[in-house]
Amino acid sequence: MVDIFNTLIDSFIDSKVGIAENFLSPSLAAHLKANLNNLYSGKQLLSAGTGNDKTTSHNKQIRSDKIYWLDRKHEDPFENDFFDLMDDFISHLNSTCYTGITGYEFHYTLYEKGSFYTKHFDQFKNNSSRQYSMIMYLNTDWQENDGGELCIYHEDHLQNITPVNGKSVFFKSSELEHEVLLTNKPRMSITGWLKIN
Repeated sequence: MVDIFNTLIDSFIDSKVGIAENFLSPSLAAHLKANLNNLYSGKQLLSAGTGNDKTTSHNKQIRSDKIYWLDRKHEDPFENDFFDLMDDFISHLNSTCYTGITGYEFHYTLYEKGSFYTKHFDQFKNNSSRQYSMIMYLNTDWQENDGGELCIYHEDHLQNITPVNGKSVFFKSSELEHEVLLTNKPRMSITGWLKIN
């Protein structure tokens, strides 16, 4: 995994957006996708809001995805495999880049057909604990006309990233505005933030 970790970090250093294919193994991605589908079928996903605890609002004209927070307390073996992977990545990131990350939070994310998330930053105005944003995609056989790209706003250009299975995207939470473009079929990921608590 060190080579994949380094690919993610090196591409981030080069262009402010790290991208690594196969950050999630096909097996782990398949199990996490199955978990997400089961949660969705059981109506356990919640409509996502904007803001944090004291300022959360729900406006489907801004974002229309559904989420479910991951937690080791669930005792799910595949979620725990994912957390083990993140622990290894953060250890590598801290030792090579001296980032000082001390925690994280992640949730499953499902965009139903016709869903989107308008342009935004990931860091809250009243809380700067989120340092890096990470997304890991769970979409097999994604085609160009399926939409749902992650559109990142650089100073002088836009970068569109397709949500292909196993791919990870990594960037500073406070630096880059981004949006999820309208998706034409269900779009699944694990989304989260590396934090300094």
